[in-house]
Parts: sequence; C-alpha cells; structure tokens
Amino acid sequence: MKIATFNINGIKARIDALPAWLDEAQPDVAILQEIKSVDEGFPSEIFEERGFNVATHGQKSFNGVAILSKRPLEDVTRGLPGDDSDEQARWIEATVMGDTHPVRICGLYLPNGNPAPGPKYDYKLSWMARLLDHAQSMLASETPFLMAGDYNIIPQVEDAAKPDSWREDALFRLESRAAFRRLLNLGLTEAFRARTAGPGHYSFWDYQAGAWNRNNGIRIDHFLLCPQVADMLQDCQIDKEVRGRDKPSDHVPVWVELAA
Repeated sequence: MKIATFNINGIKARIDALPAWLDEAQPDVAILQEIKSVDEGFPSEIFEERGFNVATHGQKSFNGVAILSKRPLEDVTRGLPGDDSDEQARWIEATVMGDTHPVRICGLYLPNGNPAPGPKYDYKLSWMARLLDHAQSMLASETPFLMAGDYNIIPQVEDAAKPDSWREDALFRLESRAAFRRLLNLGLTEAFRARTAGPGHYSFWDYQAGAWNRNNGIRIDHFLLCPQVADMLQDCQIDKEVRGRDKPSDHVPVWVELAA
C-alpha cells in the first residue's frame, strides 16, 4: 500500500498539478494539507472520478486537511482531541484496510508557530502536547496507526540546508524539536530516516530568494509510524522533482510503501 502526504498550499492553486501528480504517482492513499477550502467547496469529483474516496476537514481560506483513498475510508474523525475550543482544521483520521492489515491514517497540519516566542508559538507547543497524548492513547489501544503531514518541524541540523538561519525560528527552536523527540521516544519510527541518512534531503523550498534553484530547503513533512506499522515499512521517498514543475506548491510529496 502506497501512502503519500502532500501540503498542496491551496486546492484552487493546485487544481491541475495535484491530479497530474496523482495520475503519475498512483498512491493508494493521499493525505493533503492546506487545502484552504471549506468542505462543500472542495472539488471532490475530480478525485472521485479517479477512483478516490474523499474525506475533508476544511476551513475557509486557511489550513484544511483531507484524505483521498482508493480503498474505503472507515470511521472518519475530524479534529485533534484535547481542546474542544480549537476551531482550526488541522487533523483528520480514518481507517483504511490493506490487503492484510488495517491502518489508522492520521493526517495533520501542525501549527507553524511564528513569531516565536508568542501566542502562536504557545499554540504550536500545546497542539504538540495534545498530539503526544493522542499518540499515547492509540498506542495503548494497540491501534496500528501512522501520523503523516506537514509537521512544521525541522528535526535535526541535517534537515536544513542552512540550519543557522533557522535557529530562532519556531520550526527549529529547541522546544519544538524536543516536542518532536518526545513523540519518537514513545516508540514511533520516523519513516524517512529509517531508510535514508545524511543531509541534502528536503521537502520544502520557499518561493522567495531563489530557494528552489539554490536547493535551500528544509525537511518538515514526516511520517511517524507506530511499531506495528513500522514493521510493514518497505520504503519512504521524497518526490523532489515535483517542486520544479508548473505552478508548484512550496512543498513536495513524501510517500511510504507498506506491506499492508
């Protein structure tokens, strides 16, 4: 089963690029972030005609997450538990049955947190604390799950082309990386680093200052796998070349292959 995550930075802006990539890459499941659309405005028919079931958790002009799946989506839930007052559309989950195993697919768009310190950074860290609690609950229930999406976290120095320029940014501050490390310390596997070591691997290049042409990127789109799903991991790759195409997102897809 091939599962991809892709921050598309606006479904309207990527109305041609996203279907073209889906046709080429042929994922069984695609987890989307920053759809920037209310649910009723999401162009589901474009994906349904390609054989995808569609579940969205949208928000006007900002945020928004979705799951596209060629297999049935079961028990879809929206919103990260732990704060009923949180109205930002950043979390969606559903169970997908593979050939042999079910996998709980959790799609997330973690808060950016800038400027830091400040209220937005406080929200980022509190959201990550809720994420930790939810991951612990799923581990306790022995649910086979993965959590994938735009984490807005640069985990390590080698995940940035110019790490010194990110030192005080919310994506790379020590508190952010420590919160990410707490997730890994639960026993979760970061899929890309389980397969590939070393610097030079990025999933985001800013639109400004020629970042793409200079390969001044960062790696902030991640798959975290529970132990049962980590045992199924066959591969994890970044589709870097998508960034160089017409009207690209500033992110590129990342995908895993699971023996599920």
